Amino acid sequence: MNILITGGTGFVGSKLTKALTSENHHVYILTRSPGNYENTDLITHIPYDYYVRDLPAIHTVINLAGDTLFGYWTTEKKTNIMKSRTEVTQHVVGMMQQMEKKPEVFISASAIGFYGTSEDLIFTENTTKHGDDFLARVAVAWETTAMQVADELHIRTVSARFGIILGEKGALSYMTLPIKMFAGGKIGTGEQWMSWVHIEDVVNSIIFCMRNDHIEGPVNITAPNPKRNKDFTKVLAKVLKRPYWFTTPSPLIRTAIGEMSELMTKGQYVLPGKLEDQNYQFSYPNLEEALHEINLHKKPQKKSQTG
Repeated sequence: MNILITGGTGFVGSKLTKALTSENHHVYILTRSPGNYENTDLITHIPYDYYVRDLPAIHTVINLAGDTLFGYWTTEKKTNIMKSRTEVTQHVVGMMQQMEKKPEVFISASAIGFYGTSEDLIFTENTTKHGDDFLARVAVAWETTAMQVADELHIRTVSARFGIILGEKGALSYMTLPIKMFAGGKIGTGEQWMSWVHIEDVVNSIIFCMRNDHIEGPVNITAPNPKRNKDFTKVLAKVLKRPYWFTTPSPLIRTAIGEMSELMTKGQYVLPGKLEDQNYQFSYPNLEEALHEINLHKKPQKKSQTG
């Protein structure tokens, strides 16, 4: 099977590519710097201006590209967060429009930020009302762009709404730092929900959606057991064998990192309704098992000079 991926060299994309090639799928990775990566028998890096007609028939298109959310949210940063998602998605839509043989399925990343934040509501894919904060607006614009493929090309389209992805990279590296420095504890009231998911389940869920013709539209990719921040942090401290002592006031975080602090001080309780309805079996449904598997005590490897 031939699969086209954007963001294929990133945190999620690299894991997904490894899983797909292990099943002998050929992965075409759309990248702005194809010369920085080595092609193999099953991986081909291609530029964004690649002539679509030179591609073989593509079965699946997976869109994971987007500027990182981490960093101080200046006006320029927020513009980049939005544009990097909608413009790349629109480019991929254009590529599919040019393909003589259309893909069977389009899986485009989104986020549970679509729902906005709440300490008492439960969100599933049946929740149609979106939030009104910045991340919700990004998710709505992202999904609206992607859904052109379903509306105009009649290709099965999945909006993969990712929760907090746990792995050796990504958000977890930021969460573990204060705990490793013996300054760990809840953030603000600690009542905010954290809808998390292990990186292995992210990869497996994407492949599950690719193969399951009954899945389309929004899909929550989160573990079935969200945790409040105070409980999540307590489990994280336990796994790291560090004390759980301090409370970090929300105003302090807001002062330090600005609007991005909403990622830590607010949250939402999200359940993976469609995945469970289709009998997807989570490898890591429970937080403590997920954190133990990630091996948080391991020292990070030095970056390759050839990256």
